[in-house]
Amino acid sequence: MTENEQVLDQQNQPELGDQLRVRREKLANLRACGKDPFVQVKFDQTHYSAFIKEQFEQMENQTVRVAGRIMSKRDMGKASFCDIRDARGRIQIYVKSDEIGPEAYEDFTRMDVGDIVGVEGFVFRTRRGEISVHCKGMTLLSKSLLPLPEKFHGLKDTEARYRRRYVDLIVNDEVKDTFVKRSLIIREIRSFLEEQGFLEVETPFLHTQAGGAAARPFITHHNTLDIDLYLRIALELHLKRLIVGGLDRVYEIGRVFRNEGMDTRHNPEFTLLELYQAYTDFEGMMNLTEALIRHTARKVLGTTQIVYDGTPIDLEKPFERLTMKDAVLRYAGVDFDKVETLEQARALAKEHHLHVEDRYGIGDILNLFFEEYAESKLIQPTFLMEYPVEISPLAKRKPSDPRYTERFELFIVGREHANAFSELNDPIDQRQRFEHQAAMKAAGDEEACGVDEDFLCAMEYGMPPTGGLGIGIDRLVMLLTDSASIRDVLLFPTMKPED
Repeated sequence: MTENEQVLDQQNQPELGDQLRVRREKLANLRACGKDPFVQVKFDQTHYSAFIKEQFEQMENQTVRVAGRIMSKRDMGKASFCDIRDARGRIQIYVKSDEIGPEAYEDFTRMDVGDIVGVEGFVFRTRRGEISVHCKGMTLLSKSLLPLPEKFHGLKDTEARYRRRYVDLIVNDEVKDTFVKRSLIIREIRSFLEEQGFLEVETPFLHTQAGGAAARPFITHHNTLDIDLYLRIALELHLKRLIVGGLDRVYEIGRVFRNEGMDTRHNPEFTLLELYQAYTDFEGMMNLTEALIRHTARKVLGTTQIVYDGTPIDLEKPFERLTMKDAVLRYAGVDFDKVETLEQARALAKEHHLHVEDRYGIGDILNLFFEEYAESKLIQPTFLMEYPVEISPLAKRKPSDPRYTERFELFIVGREHANAFSELNDPIDQRQRFEHQAAMKAAGDEEACGVDEDFLCAMEYGMPPTGGLGIGIDRLVMLLTDSASIRDVLLFPTMKPED
């Protein structure tokens, strides 16, 4: 039985908690007196609390109509105070019996913390200096039948906060601030890209072939067509079809779905930005990524000097550029320029106690070393470049060394925040890599993709040289709001159902 079902079930039980019983009795009395709070359908709100406080000199003595949730009450005989919270903040309300009448004042004294009210009155400053609204009339707009956490210190249980985000938002101001910033971050990303000439597009959620990333997909079934479909794991392949079609700069911000593990950095559904620009390469994508993140921090936070989990991060300084081989040499002391055979790579892995699958090539083993020894060390913004071709099936090979690709990932605080390529536009090479991925899938790799024949068909019409970029929006929001878990930046994270 869920928590809400338990509450409903308790309504008819004698051991119902006093607060729940009293609130329902108050509602019954209101209805009996013809004052049902749920009948009121409109209140003409004229101002928000933050505006009144910011513009007090102009607002003083002006009549306003404000609305919000009662967060605290201080009943003091014939004159009382309450604080209400609206979408922009909180403001104090001064309520006096002589001003609104004995009956209305009695109604006010019976209201509970959590009730939603509309207030008409004039703006003034109390003797203690607090900007307030002197109430001339108050309307109960909605009755709260469940009490808020006491003293509005917020939900302390992390699990409860995620499950009851609506309560979390009511009582924790910093949580609301995080999600306001999330919206602003996405808005500034759009603004920046539009200034750069990018066109926002929408592509399908349901795919006949999972592709564009190494990930295990969710599978569903379309009854009319009687076929299995995949929830998209990436935006890439459809956006690149648009590059073929002549839309030279395109981007999409949308949900993708990966049937994988859950932890502080992973949720089965998350928000991804992918963009593609014709006639540029991964170097152009590095410059764009750096400028985009710097712009967003400046606009949303007002600074490029941020702190994450106590660590200062400098987003103004040019981001370091480091190859994967050099990172492994720096942090593991292993020089892969001296590795000439797969046997040598396997021996090095064994020496360093790294588990190697039978299907791994030299590039896969290089990546194992990076993940084990180097990834967590990349704290300040670092572009990690030149990924092995084995783990980069959609990236263009490096002309001077075809074992590697023109690909980078951006690492900050030891986490990947962006992934970009000089996009592979050779359809023959692309087919070979798809077929390699299909063979790996047949060998048991559930994250490998298959052969997307329609995408190959598009490429055979000719795709211009293209740079592509993907940024995890949730991780970027985590970084810019100093949030420890991805669940802290998702309004409704995926949760295991309660028993």
